[in-house]
Amino acid sequence: MQFQVPQFIEVEDKIFGPLTFKQFVYLGGGAGISYILWRSLPIYISAPLIMGFIGLGAALAFFQYNGRPFILALEHGFYYFVKSKLYLWSNDQAITSKNKSAAAKIASMPSAAPYIPRLADSKLHELAWSLDIKERIAAEPDEPLKPANPMDLVAPVHTARDALVR
Repeated sequence: MQFQVPQFIEVEDKIFGPLTFKQFVYLGGGAGISYILWRSLPIYISAPLIMGFIGLGAALAFFQYNGRPFILALEHGFYYFVKSKLYLWSNDQAITSKNKSAAAKIASMPSAAPYIPRLADSKLHELAWSLDIKERIAAEPDEPLKPANPMDLVAPVHTARDALVR
């Protein structure tokens, strides 16, 4: 059996002359708001507002930003301003006006010895552990390592070399 497969499903149908339904609604909404402004406000106040709403309606109907409808750009911009933001990085080198006075006070204080940063104990332990593991891998003993305490052994560790020997 042959079935007719719809094509160009992303293209909207032209309903009102050369306009789609969405385009017609955007242009009609802009024209309607403009008419209400023209009738209710003096012309010197309503003229800039009318031009803005007509421009917004035309942009919503016809303008595409990066190949996507302009309404999506407005929506994303709105959510950007409304939602809270998560900052993962902050520049510690930027000194604000409050910190400038504090930095000047600290700089003017006499110090006995310059500050030398050193690794924390956990970092030293981690570094020693990784070096120990690398040495054990490089040595590749023929017999498995025996723990100093039998309670330390949870499960035997077998290498590929052990699998080939057996």
